[in-house]
Amino acid sequence: MAIARVWSCRADPRDPEAYPRHFKDKVLPELDAIPGFLGAMLMRREVEGAIEYTVLTRWVSMDVIRRFTGRDLNAAVVDPNVAAKLIDYDKTVTHSEIMEKFWSTR
Repeated sequence: MAIARVWSCRADPRDPEAYPRHFKDKVLPELDAIPGFLGAMLMRREVEGAIEYTVLTRWVSMDVIRRFTGRDLNAAVVDPNVAAKLIDYDKTVTHSEIMEKFWSTR
């Protein structure tokens, strides 16, 4: 069984690439160095004049996630420099067990 961890933030549409750049250049390499990290997706949508980014990360277990987060599994891990550039962000995350997965071969 794997675990999905989901978090969202809202960015100013005048600088829409700031968060994706941070995600690609800093977040992904840090996560990829953690044994038990399985992968990530960054999703984007426009919402009420802002750009909302949702991050879905996949992990082997909650114990592995704890290596990333520390004590509070539900607290968002957000670089203070990035947080200052965002309009808003979720202070907590959600975790769900991944029951089934399917990747189309088309």
